[in-house]
Amino acid sequence: MTIPITSQHRILVVDDEKNIQTMLEILLTKEGYNVDTASGGREALDKIDKTFYSLIISDIKMPDISGLELLRLIQEKSPRSMVVLITAYASNETAVEGMKLGAYDYISKPFKIDEIRLVIKNALEHQILKEENLKLKRQLSASIDDLGIIGSSKPMRNLMDTIIRVSKTRSPILITGESGVGKEVVARSIHYLQDPKSPFIPVNCGGIPENLLESELFGYKRGAFTGAIKDKAGLFETANGGILFLDEIGELPMTLQVKLLRVLQDQTFRRLGDSRDIHVDVQVISATNRDIEKEVIEKRFREDLFFRLNVLRIHVPPLRERKEDIPLLLEYFIKKFSTKYQTKPISISSFILKELENYNFPGNVRELENMVERAVAIQNSNIILPEAFETKEEISGPGESEGSDSFYTCNFPNEGVNLPDLLEEIEKQYLKEALNRCQGKKIEAARLVGMSFRSFRYKLEKYRME
Repeated sequence: MTIPITSQHRILVVDDEKNIQTMLEILLTKEGYNVDTASGGREALDKIDKTFYSLIISDIKMPDISGLELLRLIQEKSPRSMVVLITAYASNETAVEGMKLGAYDYISKPFKIDEIRLVIKNALEHQILKEENLKLKRQLSASIDDLGIIGSSKPMRNLMDTIIRVSKTRSPILITGESGVGKEVVARSIHYLQDPKSPFIPVNCGGIPENLLESELFGYKRGAFTGAIKDKAGLFETANGGILFLDEIGELPMTLQVKLLRVLQDQTFRRLGDSRDIHVDVQVISATNRDIEKEVIEKRFREDLFFRLNVLRIHVPPLRERKEDIPLLLEYFIKKFSTKYQTKPISISSFILKELENYNFPGNVRELENMVERAVAIQNSNIILPEAFETKEEISGPGESEGSDSFYTCNFPNEGVNLPDLLEEIEKQYLKEALNRCQGKKIEAARLVGMSFRSFRYKLEKYRME
């Protein structure tokens, strides 16, 4: 990494020995840095009050204020500044203590010029990275309402830090997590931090029939097949210069996995029916709620493609692992849907909040969002009460209703039951609830009830629920 030498990278040398001041000032000025000097800790503090220094180089032993005490005061007055300590002995325990207190590094007397250059270069590079991270965190915080990244729990703080780190690269990213945790929100956050004006093209690999998905991704040439009356650009071309988000990548057919692998390797592809290669600059971010490693082992997903997609990995935690975020999520969703439905300000009863925190949310954040939208839409007071939720099961955790989230209890009548009819009725109820929780998205609903998409669709047709 090359440091841009600008007036922003100003260095302060603090030492009570005039010859040390002069030597470091001459050396660093020749290196292109802007250098100030101070003969002691008090003079240094006066200058720190007036000027921001990217790096402060301070002797440890000074008559007025020790280097360690100055380090503590610098952290209070100018926490963004990097500090390098000067010590008379390479093994000096005081210098090591200073690093534990927050100093970046130390250099020992007598000085080695190459060592000084390297330590200062590394310290300034670290300072630049700190500044970039702070800037990105401010950007991410400012975009919270737009992006929907809500939470202050440790898992969410870790997630935000990961998003910031990976947003600095154009390498492929694989986002994993259960259905409804917000994988697309994470992808959009990365896009926002990189360049919100560049293209962001989402595509659900499981929501488009296989025979259409190839032409959607890669486009086609006029005459490539019946109905291809003109050239059409694919999603890779549309996403050029930005991000193509491949949701449910585990659903991608084997034939298309080979073509995707080539794009990831060479950033080139061909439209259907064309002999000309097209070059693009596209970052691929993929997402799945499946155990993708298991899919590879069982030969349902290509191993070489997995390695290409899995250069960087982000796992989004389920809501049950960050329940302390539920109050913040409730506040966000209530505000969102109160605006949408133009209702008066609404609060939520403490009873419901307690019950929600005891519920495991199999549908994760999306399920909570759907519950709040329905409650806000039907409420007729300024507080959301339990009856605003469709079923008690939605806010009952394990241990209530005889330790089960089931819709039914076994009340066996004396005259017996028609078990086939009863099982069909139960099945219909679960299919309906799965569709509700997944906002009508059949592929996600099928996974929620542990069925293949084909079987799920057959059941919907059978019960006339299409």
